[in-house]
Amino acid sequence: MDCHQCHQNHGSCGSKRSLRWLPFSENLTRPPIEPGGPQIALVGMPNVGKSVLFHALTDTYVTVSNYPGTTVEVTRGAVTLGDRAVSVIDTPGMYSLLPISEEERVARDLLISESFGAIVHVLDAKNLGRMLSLTAQLLEAELPVIVAVNMMDEAQRWGLTIDREALVAKLGVPVVLMAAARNRGVDQLREALADRLASTSVPAVAAVG
Repeated sequence: MDCHQCHQNHGSCGSKRSLRWLPFSENLTRPPIEPGGPQIALVGMPNVGKSVLFHALTDTYVTVSNYPGTTVEVTRGAVTLGDRAVSVIDTPGMYSLLPISEEERVARDLLISESFGAIVHVLDAKNLGRMLSLTAQLLEAELPVIVAVNMMDEAQRWGLTIDREALVAKLGVPVVLMAAARNRGVDQLREALADRLASTSVPAVAAVG
């Protein structure tokens, strides 16, 4: 099915929801996604490399569609963890669980309306301080958070260091240091996700007021 033209001309499919298949590899041996199985969400502020990480994790086809009733696009794909494929969603950029933009509202609504076995909060290592407020909100919502401190290569060029063990002790959740654009830390994140899903019996929904 070729929906590239459909994406540009909604009338050809009779729907305002766009669907685009994006082949990132020819790996067709991925196991099928389990119906009703756990999902993973990537969450973070704009410009933290969240989409780069999404494409590093999803090495086959993904779909891009408008969230119902909005012009905001949501990207869905799959990541292989062990011997199974798990759904992964790249949510729109957000600064807070208290939305002030359409993108933030869609991201918040996704966390509220869908169940997730893991929430990967992607942070820019160069601006860690101002980004941890969203981490705190996600934790207060009792979501199964994994912190991915991205852009470590840029932080190192700035002479910055991140104490991973101190972050783990402070936040009480797994922390992965990575540079997704260089494929550094991606395997470690896969391992952390597999461990999280193995220990989470029931996927979580955000407890946001």
